[in-house]
Amino acid sequence: MAKKNQKGMTLVYTGNGKGKTTASLGLALRAAGHDFTVRIFQFIKSPERTYGEQTALKKLGIEMVQLGRGFTWTKTPEEHREALKKGWPQVKQAIMSGEYDVVILDEINNALAISAFPIDDVLPLQEVLDVIKERPAHVHLLLTGRDAHPKIKELADLVSIVEAEKHYYDEGIPAIKGIEY
Repeated sequence: MAKKNQKGMTLVYTGNGKGKTTASLGLALRAAGHDFTVRIFQFIKSPERTYGEQTALKKLGIEMVQLGRGFTWTKTPEEHREALKKGWPQVKQAIMSGEYDVVILDEINNALAISAFPIDDVLPLQEVLDVIKERPAHVHLLLTGRDAHPKIKELADLVSIVEAEKHYYDEGIPAIKGIEY
């Protein structure tokens, strides 16, 4: 358990390069190694799929919850909106409970940046900002995903930008099991 008198940090991993989620999993592993309680919420990935990281983390006692429906183009806007509407209260409750030392909000930046359909009524930016500001003092938050909102970056104690210089996707190579999922 983290020291309750330790100030929780807000970290943001953003940018267009690969490795934001992977880096957050490394942080989860490190925190668990120090007996911190860790909870991971994935805003885009769907519970209908199995992910290697979820299987491994379960063995370590770290719960990873998929709240999403997959890529925004794979389901209807209504399905995505419903998933965000259902998921955000769970996330907010977990953070505000103070039960967890580290809470990772994987791809929340992507979710907040959705412009193809309205999301502010189901995942309000202002509520996210308020949770960051008002969470229990010891809780570390990590927000990942492309296109981090400037207001989130402003509140953060650390912002890391992951940029791609070269990627095999550009050569037509699809996602690789064990590397991307």
